[in-house]
Amino acid sequence: MHSNSTSCLLPVIIGVSDSSHYLVGMIDSRDNLGGLDQNTKAAMFKSLVDAKAYLRRHNIFSALLEFQSAYDEMCGQSTSDCYREFASF
Repeated sequence: MHSNSTSCLLPVIIGVSDSSHYLVGMIDSRDNLGGLDQNTKAAMFKSLVDAKAYLRRHNIFSALLEFQSAYDEMCGQSTSDCYREFASF
């Protein structure tokens, strides 16, 4: 994820319907997901509360919340059609 677009990183929590976990990391301007630190993978948590706590421990107090549905993908909708909201916590 961390290529030439590191200046445009945004913290994100991604929830997927019918899944019991949340992915937490940083997205770049091309929607590539990676970890909070360069060259790391996104972290996975079983609850939204744990995901937010992880970001707080890294001094991040707001993030993009994104909820995706496998059904939307099966119907041919792009990821840009998923629900996104910027939240502070």
